[in-house]
Amino acid sequence: MIIGFIAGLVAENAGEWVAHRYLLHEQGMKKGSFWSFHFHEHHRASRLSEFRDPHYERPLFSGLHAQSKEALALAAVALPFIPLLRVAPGLSLGVLTGIANYYRVHKKSHQDPEWAKHHLPWHYDHHMGPNQHANWCVTWPLFDHVMGTREYYLGTEREKKDRARREEIAQKRAQRAAEAAQSARAGEPDLTKTPTTA
Repeated sequence: MIIGFIAGLVAENAGEWVAHRYLLHEQGMKKGSFWSFHFHEHHRASRLSEFRDPHYERPLFSGLHAQSKEALALAAVALPFIPLLRVAPGLSLGVLTGIANYYRVHKKSHQDPEWAKHHLPWHYDHHMGPNQHANWCVTWPLFDHVMGTREYYLGTEREKKDRARREEIAQKRAQRAAEAAQSARAGEPDLTKTPTTA
């Protein structure tokens, strides 16, 4: 049973790699695809919010959004392993544990970026690094190492430069917003908006 459980965890990690690369990214890049939520919603939100994804702040089934679609897909993958518990209990438990852990750590990482940097740096690298088409594993990077797709970013010189650039952009946006608010209070026209003609 222990060997089966370990095999199930390894199989789940291989499944993360395959699903993330080929479904969530290859199919997810296509706007009309069911999987497009991953790249066009989840990755976009993570990049804009310093790895935080607001979809994970709302209740799971408060609509069809990135988090609920992810949960539905994971449930669909888990379902066939429930009847297999009788035949291959170790393997099935390993896969089901891996799937539950995937959802748990993925959600937590996007609610708490500092936790993610410490516990899932490879996933932080996946979202915030220059190559979002690497670091496919979320729970642990076993198959990224096996397949040669583990790319390091957190703690590198590139990451420090990128962080400084993002902070500078955020400061400029905040300054423009403050100036617009001050102009509005003073009754002056907002010069940050494009003038309209009648």
